[in-house]
Amino acid sequence: MEVAGTLAVIGPSGAGKTTLLRLIAGLERPAAGSIDCDGHRWLGDGVWVPPERRRVGLVFQEYALFPHMSVRANVAFEARTDVDELLERLRIRHLAGARPGRLSGGERQRVALARALAIAPEVLLLDEPLAALDPSTRSAVAVELARVIELASVPTIVVTHSYEEAVMFADEVAVMDRGAIVQRGRAAEVVEAPASAFVAEFAGVNYLTGQAAGTTVRLDSGQSVRTTDPAEGPVAVLVAPWEITLALGDPGGGDSALNRLPARVERVVVVGNRARVSLGDFVAEVTPESVERLSIRPGAEVVAVWKATATRVVSRTQPA
Repeated sequence: MEVAGTLAVIGPSGAGKTTLLRLIAGLERPAAGSIDCDGHRWLGDGVWVPPERRRVGLVFQEYALFPHMSVRANVAFEARTDVDELLERLRIRHLAGARPGRLSGGERQRVALARALAIAPEVLLLDEPLAALDPSTRSAVAVELARVIELASVPTIVVTHSYEEAVMFADEVAVMDRGAIVQRGRAAEVVEAPASAFVAEFAGVNYLTGQAAGTTVRLDSGQSVRTTDPAEGPVAVLVAPWEITLALGDPGGGDSALNRLPARVERVVVVGNRARVSLGDFVAEVTPESVERLSIRPGAEVVAVWKATATRVVSRTQPA
């Protein structure tokens, strides 16, 4: 797996994301394989470079700062660069004399990042960098963190379980499942053509399998949908949750450009100004006002409606 700029690795808990970082850092030793960085072999063909000799900047989920040391002392630990300049660049120079216990989550994160950058790393590894932050501060900190990563100009791997967070940090993403990368590409490409239902779930896209005949796809569920992309044979129908509206009955009108799928509501989750409604094989994203107006509750019978133009189709050569 080659990394030149910033790569976001996403996947569920237990997929192997943190293990991947630990292998690169030398904190774990694999039974087989090789690791090379900037033309130097760290592992393989009888070579084993111990972690203390690898120039790896590793930022842990909990930041792992020395609680008894000041911010400046934490960053200066084994530093190879100008510590004060680094504190200034990360906007924490005013905190140089403070102890980590007196800092906010965002401030501790910047200190941990400064310490990782202070060793002039050949590669930067961030393990769930937003996990320890309060949800209300994550977006702001993510923007700041992305800026710092860009300025650092160091090959970077960011591990996260959230596709939304992944695209904040990197244009390229790799989806991991059970220790293997199952798809890698530009963030937009993965959303446009997820390789499987597993990948689609992380990208936030509905993935419905079926058989295509022209612009009609007969789903495995027995229902049919229309698309403007003609295809033949095994396919996956892709539709974004926010493209779907819900009705209590068939809106009718005879519009062949609309798809109408009867469904039963399984779950409703309201987050901010959006409500995610689980409908068995797929998810719709509507407003909380729509949920209240239509009395959408678990067990309710609804019709999911979306345009044929919002329906993408990708070939499927293997079972999802």
